[in-house]
Amino acid sequence: MQLVFHSPSFSFQLLRIIGQTYYGGADIGECLSTAYSIKEGDIESWYNEWLKTADRIYKYAEDCLSKGHNISAREAYLRATNYYQNGAAFYLDTNPSDPRIISTWEKGVESFRKAAQLFSPHVETIEIPYDGTTLPGYFFKTGQDGYPNDSQKEVVRPTLILSTGLDGGQEELYFLGVAAALKREYNCLTFEGPGKGTVVRKQKLPFRPDWEKVVSSVIGLVLSRKQEEVDPQRIALIGYSMGGYLAPRAAAFEDRIAACIADDGVLSIYDAWISQLQSIRKDIENRNAAVVNAVINTIMNFDIGTKWKITHSMSVFGANSALELVEKVSEYSMYDIADKIKCPTLLLAGEKDHSFTGQAKKLYDLLKCQKKYILFRTEEGAEDHCHIAALSLANQRIFDWLDEILAKR
Repeated sequence: MQLVFHSPSFSFQLLRIIGQTYYGGADIGECLSTAYSIKEGDIESWYNEWLKTADRIYKYAEDCLSKGHNISAREAYLRATNYYQNGAAFYLDTNPSDPRIISTWEKGVESFRKAAQLFSPHVETIEIPYDGTTLPGYFFKTGQDGYPNDSQKEVVRPTLILSTGLDGGQEELYFLGVAAALKREYNCLTFEGPGKGTVVRKQKLPFRPDWEKVVSSVIGLVLSRKQEEVDPQRIALIGYSMGGYLAPRAAAFEDRIAACIADDGVLSIYDAWISQLQSIRKDIENRNAAVVNAVINTIMNFDIGTKWKITHSMSVFGANSALELVEKVSEYSMYDIADKIKCPTLLLAGEKDHSFTGQAKKLYDLLKCQKKYILFRTEEGAEDHCHIAALSLANQRIFDWLDEILAKR
């Protein structure tokens, strides 16, 4: 689905931002006016225009807050969060040493945390003990009306743990799934693990393929909360984008997960990447670093999307070259462990997914557990990666399935 830009990468990223309008993460006019001010293919122009918009909306929020208009302030803070992180900060990763990466990203975190204090009850900022350090998270409690409210009555509810993929931050998870879950009376926990968001930017922890080690720490935190609040038999896990590998990987080893959702499902990250590098596949397999690095570096010079993907991925996987990056992602595979998943599992796919084409169906075919596969189609406006232009439809199908699965427990 092309929007405003000829660049597939710019178009997709704009669609990602504007697609979050349904859950309060954007306003269409703000997005389009920003996009039409951006020079085609110009990363600095992308940064500058989105920063202007983010700063302006953030100022609206501050002004509203100072006058006691808390709902208006919360809504503006939420939009500013998206504009800072998925807008201004996004392509800065093409230069990992750019000091604006952290400052712009943290501005988005700050904006979200100000919004969090304007929910009732407040969204909790939490720290999850993990491997000698802590991971950042948020805990969202639902109310009887489907949104956080002032009710003091504790009700045991199912808990949904949400995880991003290669590049998203946990703040974005509010728009992708948390808002929809709260309406359906789920408590939610979002977190950032190694390789993600603030953790990789400030703690310098890269991704790890044995993601169950991370999720086990998160579930431990969930179960440490009050018994009147958390039902230990109804803990579900959803992973978005590359999280479509991470969530099933965790479910293969973590029996406390009652249901797993992969949006989109991923069998092998290596397979997905190598399918786009067929011309140098033999060089990759023979570890011909000179050829592999030269070819990928050349592609990066002509394609913004590839440049972003490679430079960002090298940072979050802890790789020093293109070849080393491809070798590292080869460890992220479900081939030998898919049959270990015991909990009911939902795999989603987009008809024109550009990142993990065909991967969800391949993973589905290897599962031995109760399972369901949903393909989102072009005629539904949901064909793109993670169905970013059809979040309402995606969440309808996700939560209808999840409601039915957890009702049996």
